[in-house]
Amino acid sequence: MTTTTLHPGRDGAGVVTRTVLPGGLRVVTETMPTVRSVAVGMWVGIGSRDEDPQHMGATHFLEHLLFKGTPTRDTMEISASIEGIGGEINAFTAKEYTCYYARVLDEDLPVAVDVLADVVTSSLITPDDVESERGVILEEIAMHDDDPSDVVHEQFAAALYGDSPIGRPILGTVESINELPRDRIAEYYQHHYRPRRTVVSVAGNIRHEEVVELVARAYERAGALGGPLEADPPRTSGPGARTRSGVRVLDRPTEQANLVLGTTGMSRTDDRRFALGVLNAALGGGMSSRLFQEIREKRGLAYSAYSYTSAYADTGQFGIYVGCLPSKIDDVLKICRDEVVRVVDEGLDADEIMRGKGQMRGGLVLGLEDTGSRMSRIGKNELVYDELLSVDEVLARIEAVTPDQIAEVATDVLNRPLTLAVIGPYGDKDFSGAIA
Repeated sequence: MTTTTLHPGRDGAGVVTRTVLPGGLRVVTETMPTVRSVAVGMWVGIGSRDEDPQHMGATHFLEHLLFKGTPTRDTMEISASIEGIGGEINAFTAKEYTCYYARVLDEDLPVAVDVLADVVTSSLITPDDVESERGVILEEIAMHDDDPSDVVHEQFAAALYGDSPIGRPILGTVESINELPRDRIAEYYQHHYRPRRTVVSVAGNIRHEEVVELVARAYERAGALGGPLEADPPRTSGPGARTRSGVRVLDRPTEQANLVLGTTGMSRTDDRRFALGVLNAALGGGMSSRLFQEIREKRGLAYSAYSYTSAYADTGQFGIYVGCLPSKIDDVLKICRDEVVRVVDEGLDADEIMRGKGQMRGGLVLGLEDTGSRMSRIGKNELVYDELLSVDEVLARIEAVTPDQIAEVATDVLNRPLTLAVIGPYGDKDFSGAIA
């Protein structure tokens, strides 16, 4: 067992400490002595992009099944154990990780750790539970499919990355969920839910030593501490994956058209990500951004218009989303293209850069005002990054971004082949000219 202080904090607050337990299980904590709550997260380094075609949708399926019961708790006892003390418990699945989390009063930390560890290490995955949750997940897919603003991002990823794991939907498809047998899901669980792939992150009014003791005890009781330490292979888009320029149109009789126009972005460890963040904030990050001003405020063409970035281990996305009347889509696409070209040709002015940096700084700091966000920051960081930058270090890197760096990033990213996803009542309308 090895313990390291990652950041010393100030006056006893903000101290970030990591302990590595047998089998590679990592425990990371951040002290927040002025609060009365604690957030606990158990992060497993397995996401939807790690699925082969035979396991498509299995990662998210497991997120549901792990709350259905263990040898010591049924599904009611799992939820009641946390909700009965005024806490909350939930989980989410992403492309590259899954997180199970709870938020409770500081005095109830032992309960949260014990319940979450039980859920993550000892799920029964019974045939009856699989069939029950299969129906729930199919309902979730149906609900998701009814929201075109969600589906258009899924269509964009599929167009951008082709038929590869990172381009497929996190939930799976109706076909893949219906075809997943219980044994295949259980095998996926046993193979991937190992200590070496798990990070336990805790933030709040805690002592690191107590957290480590609670986690070690819970994992030992489940017989889940230890195991092989071999590293997982690096993530790549995989054989057959392709990044391509293209158009994907889903014809639906919607009252509003939804579109995403974009291209590949940067991996999460690319040093230029801070410059891309400033560029994104200035171009479409808020109400003062170019896209919002041009599309909504000046022309009234849409209610929602923004740009965004997503980063993964080896690649990323840069996208512009707009929801508008179907009759306005050509005008909206022209404005998006014109503003992208203008940023590449002319760059950002000093005021835009200042606002972009301000948005990034404020978003970072204001987003870390509660235990849940602090827990997520240190947990995700330990799982997917090589180092933990302090908040001050991140702020300094944002402030250090120069106009030349932003121009270089704009020239690189915004000149890449564009991909367009559209949902609306367009039949066989040809949108290829919008990305030419």
